[in-house]
Amino acid sequence: MYVPSLRRETRYGMPAADQVMFNRHYVLGYSYYFRQAKWALEIVDEENTIPERLDNFRPDYRIPAMFRADLADYAGSGYDRGHLVASADKSVSDIQNSETFLLSNMSPQKKELNRGIWRRLENTVRDLNRTAKILETYVICGPVFYFDQAVETIGAHDPNEVTIPVPHAYFKSVLAEHRNGKLYMWSFLLPNDDCNQPLENYRVSTVTVERLAGIKLWERLEDLKIAREKNRIRKMW
Repeated sequence: MYVPSLRRETRYGMPAADQVMFNRHYVLGYSYYFRQAKWALEIVDEENTIPERLDNFRPDYRIPAMFRADLADYAGSGYDRGHLVASADKSVSDIQNSETFLLSNMSPQKKELNRGIWRRLENTVRDLNRTAKILETYVICGPVFYFDQAVETIGAHDPNEVTIPVPHAYFKSVLAEHRNGKLYMWSFLLPNDDCNQPLENYRVSTVTVERLAGIKLWERLEDLKIAREKNRIRKMW
């Protein structure tokens, strides 16, 4: 049995979930209701030693079958299997890269988002992590649903089989640990669509993400300065 506080990724907190998945190189909180991750938490790995991503998408059999996504659910849906923890963030070894292709780490994203600004944000976070003054970069991301809007689903439509609701948006919250001991925080909210504005236009306060996603972020940080940081919208790095 894993003790969450012993995992490096959970140093600054870990939100609640129906099932917490302690993978080798990231932690994921799964939602039975939404049939996908509620959040995925990682420490960005800047190294890259394998020549290419493995693309071995597969179900995660640790999740009960009635709540588990399968490859057939995405087939012909028109949606990408969008990574929450990016493949390129876990590329030191084959096993590290392979576990990012578990379907528990996927969410139905429009291709315009997945192959556009979502990928650009992932690359930009890696750029931040390579900055000499940054010790470690923690990232948590996940889906957002707006309950005053219609929700589309993908997958089987037999009432006895799984359907997967399509998120209206996605959040990503970045916590960077500076060599001087300070912590810097940025949060983003991206519609599940073609986002054609500059990346900085999608910055929001971390408190906004918490309210919309229904989770507490970085909850081990309760200092007054951190509370102010969670309410601000910091300039891009």
